[in-house]
Amino acid sequence: MWWKNATVYQIYPPSFKDSNGDGIGDIPGIHSQLDYIQSLGVDAIWLCPIYDSPQHDMGYDVSNYEGVYPPYGTIEDVEKLIEACHTRGLRIILDLVVNHTSIEHAWFQESRLSISSAKRDWYIWRPPRYDQDGKRHLPNNWRSCFGGSVWAWDEATGEYYLHLFTPQQPDLNWENEETRNAIYASAMEFWLRKGIDGFRVDVANAYSKDLSFPDAPVTDPQQEWQYASHLFCNGPRSHEYLREMGRILKKYNAMTVGELPLTPDIEQVLSYVSAKEGQLDMVFQFDMVHLGTGPDLKYQTVPRNWTLPELKERVRATQRLMDGTTDGWSTAFLENHDQARCVSRWGCESTPELWAQSAKMLAILVASLSGTLFIYQGQEIGMVNAPASWGMDEYKDVESKDYYEFVRSTSHDDPVALAAAKTALQHLARDHARMPMQWDGTPHAGFTTPNATPWMRAHDNYSVLNVKRQTLDGQSVLSFWKRVIAIRKEYPDVFAQGVFCHTNADDKLFIIEKEGDGRKLVVVLNFTPSEQEMDLGAKLGDQSKLLLSNAGESVHLLQPYEGRVYLV
Repeated sequence: MWWKNATVYQIYPPSFKDSNGDGIGDIPGIHSQLDYIQSLGVDAIWLCPIYDSPQHDMGYDVSNYEGVYPPYGTIEDVEKLIEACHTRGLRIILDLVVNHTSIEHAWFQESRLSISSAKRDWYIWRPPRYDQDGKRHLPNNWRSCFGGSVWAWDEATGEYYLHLFTPQQPDLNWENEETRNAIYASAMEFWLRKGIDGFRVDVANAYSKDLSFPDAPVTDPQQEWQYASHLFCNGPRSHEYLREMGRILKKYNAMTVGELPLTPDIEQVLSYVSAKEGQLDMVFQFDMVHLGTGPDLKYQTVPRNWTLPELKERVRATQRLMDGTTDGWSTAFLENHDQARCVSRWGCESTPELWAQSAKMLAILVASLSGTLFIYQGQEIGMVNAPASWGMDEYKDVESKDYYEFVRSTSHDDPVALAAAKTALQHLARDHARMPMQWDGTPHAGFTTPNATPWMRAHDNYSVLNVKRQTLDGQSVLSFWKRVIAIRKEYPDVFAQGVFCHTNADDKLFIIEKEGDGRKLVVVLNFTPSEQEMDLGAKLGDQSKLLLSNAGESVHLLQPYEGRVYLV
């Protein structure tokens, strides 16, 4: 199982590298940077959706699983990329988006032709409810993940279709065996036969719903549509469907990492990743990255609305899955295409020194955790959120725009409410991870040609924060990440496979102790911008080795945002 000790590099295709000057990243652009990716020491790359799509949700609305979005390239380009990765010893995994399709997918186009269409049951259609006055109402009060109702009206056939995300993303009906077999053939085996090494499985626990579609409890009387994720995640047939998928994947020796939102109970998580169950190889748990978000609506919060003890508890919760007593496996990550930049959330941007220190400290934190390590493009150079000075017109993501419009309409353009929404988005929006990769100091950060118009604006700091500059600096965040990945690979027994056994109760220092194969890893992290005293004597004993440090060497004093890793 190569993936247990692996480091996976996630790529967001439209923002990684543009090879032809149209302002959109593409497959040949990824191909052109494989030497750079290999130099990091990673074992695999994961590509966010590359399939043909009208791009209502940046490719997570697929119109053809067996085609490539034309601005990204062609099937042949992907085949060349697969071959080039394998030649370099890199694995390649794709995003599997099969809870829903695009409204432009041929399956949905046929499904909506009529109530008697052969593919009508391939999606989830429901008739309206009517009150005693004959007024039409939606099937239930569920709120979609992007706000508004989960139901969209289809005038031609007089019914509603279900969409957990945007109205342009109708949910497939996994209850229909014919539908499932078509998904496996078109979305999975088509690419497995071309040699890919696995999938990241989008919203893996949402395929099975409660088909009675009960109303959700009213938790916010001010809103028409109510939080309902507990009614459409972890449904009654979820495990059955994933076992079915698992049998297909096993034929190709392909790995899977499932997105598992809204599943905080560790026993429930284990039911998905227990090796004997044959479902998912590992999962993304969101305890850590959801820290500081709003309890109901993600953006109903303020920046840095978290404490270090809360972070520790969430780390401990995810690490419990790999406590040495289970056959489950998980992941370690701080960033992906759906999260803001970790330095902006948990580090410090006030000075160049503290920015670099905190970026390195966070690298130590995530790399020290058990499970398969995932890093996101730009994380290895410490990329940060968009500046607060940017206006809302720079935010391109449907989630950001929908939330801002929701606040505008519900507050009746109240400037205080809109300012709070903008502040929350500047801290947490998905847009921050989707800005162009910063390659060098040329226009548009070297992401595209100087005369092109990039689909999204490059960060203002690209002239000082970029790959080229950091490659030439042995003390850069990039150079540090390379050391971190190499050391993690050298000691798999205490890094990827170590057992998390203890942390401290301090609100300034985060001390992690892990055990594996008769050795112990002691990780100490200063989460403050000031020096902190420490006493590790009892933890380190007489025989310890300093594996990593991003700052000083004082035995009893930690520099601001310093992190150290000792092997005992």
